[in-house]
Amino acid sequence: MQSLNSTLSLRTPCPPPPPPFTPSAEACSQMTHLCVATLSEGLWRRTQSREMEVGSPAAGSPAPVLGLRRLSFAYQGLLEIPYEGILEQRDTLEVLDLSYNLLEDPALLGQLERLSTLILDCNNYSAHIKFPYMPNLTTLWINKNKISNLPIIVEEIRCKFPNIKILSLMNNEAAPSYFNGGSLPQYLDYRHYVISQLSSLEVLDDTEVQEEERTLARKTYRMQRLREGNKRKKELLH
Repeated sequence: MQSLNSTLSLRTPCPPPPPPFTPSAEACSQMTHLCVATLSEGLWRRTQSREMEVGSPAAGSPAPVLGLRRLSFAYQGLLEIPYEGILEQRDTLEVLDLSYNLLEDPALLGQLERLSTLILDCNNYSAHIKFPYMPNLTTLWINKNKISNLPIIVEEIRCKFPNIKILSLMNNEAAPSYFNGGSLPQYLDYRHYVISQLSSLEVLDDTEVQEEERTLARKTYRMQRLREGNKRKKELLH
């Protein structure tokens, strides 16, 4: 009995259990943000996947669902626009994403009379692209293509999309900016030229068009046209 009591007396008492963990308000906010971001990304991927499956059904699959307002063929490495799947939605389609492919000719898109947004980022389009006439198109993204001649592409857009409101040409040679090595004067001159030619434009690239900027752009290029006209007259006289 004495030996047992001695052994018990030598045991180290158990430490009290740690208090329950309570995350800080900042940690809770970060965890919530992460969960929401993860959920949003998952929903976006499922939506994109569904849209692409509808747009390009496999052989033997059921007929595609009609009546879509948005359709994406992005990131598919396409060499030609899949008109068959697109034109099936001509009565309802408003937004078409053809970005990250190897496309060149958009001629038949003119049959999409309700289309208001066309996304052509990261393709092979040059300044000599020929668009169909699309009076209802208000948004065109054609970033990171092979556009090097600004007056030609702007004139094409002005003639074919008379109601264009949002235009993005970033990461093209014709659109100098900080992102592709352009200087601030080059960037401002680029903006002024585009704004002076497209009277309905409200957003160029990632920046809204302010009325002061529009007024300055019109004034700058009106004076430039006058100088060029006078120069041509002098050349003709000599």
